[in-house]
Amino acid sequence: MANLRDIARTIFDRALADCSVEQAVARHVSVRGKTLHVGEETIDLGEIQRVRVVAVGKAARTMLIALLQQRTLPAQCDLAGVLIAPEGSPSLPSQLPNGFRFFAGGHPSPNQASFAGARAALAMLKELPQDAPEKTLCFFLISGGASAMMELPLDPSISLADTVNFHRALVGSGASITEINCVRKHFSAVKGGRLALATGNAICRSMLISDVPAGCEDALGSGPTVPDSSTVAECKEILERYRLLAQFPASVRQFFESDALPETPKPEVLHAQASVLLSAQALAEAAAKNAEAQGYLAVIDNRCDEWEYKAAAHYLLDRLRNLRVEHPAVCLISAGEVSVSLPMNGSHGSVIGLGGRNQQFALYAATLLRPEDDPIAILSAGSDGIDGNSPAAGAVVDRATLAGCNPGMIARALERFDACPFLVDRKAAIMIGPSGNNLRDLRILIAGNPQSPIVATVAAEIP
Repeated sequence: MANLRDIARTIFDRALADCSVEQAVARHVSVRGKTLHVGEETIDLGEIQRVRVVAVGKAARTMLIALLQQRTLPAQCDLAGVLIAPEGSPSLPSQLPNGFRFFAGGHPSPNQASFAGARAALAMLKELPQDAPEKTLCFFLISGGASAMMELPLDPSISLADTVNFHRALVGSGASITEINCVRKHFSAVKGGRLALATGNAICRSMLISDVPAGCEDALGSGPTVPDSSTVAECKEILERYRLLAQFPASVRQFFESDALPETPKPEVLHAQASVLLSAQALAEAAAKNAEAQGYLAVIDNRCDEWEYKAAAHYLLDRLRNLRVEHPAVCLISAGEVSVSLPMNGSHGSVIGLGGRNQQFALYAATLLRPEDDPIAILSAGSDGIDGNSPAAGAVVDRATLAGCNPGMIARALERFDACPFLVDRKAAIMIGPSGNNLRDLRILIAGNPQSPIVATVAAEIP
């Protein structure tokens, strides 16, 4: 029988390759004569005199280069932009036009470049002339990670250090990404539509590589360029439910306790158009296609998106076992993210251990495998190539991963959220480095041995 771990890894790698950012941008943006086509929208380039581009997030560099390679912009245009990409990103290619500024934004916490990049983007947009807004075209290229990489508090007295501790408390709270970003939007001068609001009435088009649940696109990167559907009241309810105010630095706590906490721009104030180029569902469907090509019945079930990682592991393994009763070879695919509540040291301390939600999920799921189970492989990995504070993207495990291991060692790794060293030692960690993409996480569970190709994908109902 083929090694199921190798098969799971192949399915993941091929799915990521099939969801190419470059190909997605090329499909979405084109020029015919003097007409720019952005999805279903058209723009008359004959009237455009200025083009501004803000690209931010883990896929920002890839998206920006892909856009510029389309050669969609008139030669006479005044072109400038701001790129805010992860620390350690490759240097910009020499063919990138002059007038672009690069900032190596921090993640998962903001850094000084996150503040500087946000200031530069706001300044560039606020300097646009307002007498003829129809002559200015603004492209916003937004992908996951933008919430940390581009940040600037609404209250200028809040320091970078306090902002970092604010972000850390949110990320470790166990709240969903939508809830976390609701709070971020009401804290920031660039989130919740405020970046696009700075353009006045210029023509704005946002292109998104989405790492948030479907229908929650205004949570992507905390929605810097789209109207915000969340409210101050919802923000305060989240703060109370997760008891977050007590975890925030005094300056941040005072900001949120203010009776004058400003509301974010709503649709009646901000008219913006955004298109999702790629999403987690596209990644799941690509994985299903590749699983089918290897003879597996591919089942997509995303219903445990945003669940606590232990509950998600139990649910997916039970689902796989039930499917295996009726089918000789099954590949269960689940896109989205699981939640992990991280332990903290001190009042605003740092997360202990080295790992991330994918490795935590994979290691815990491995402990649930039973001796009577058929061989099962479990993969969980981030499409961005990075899992938490570790160098791994995730892990792929089976029953052999834990064979001969001291149960106490496994329990300590899980308790301390320190799964990465353990999984590296067991040669189960997935090391691919930053992918230049970010479509949330992918979990792949495989059981059985395919006898012949299967051509139908079964998709579970998703609430």
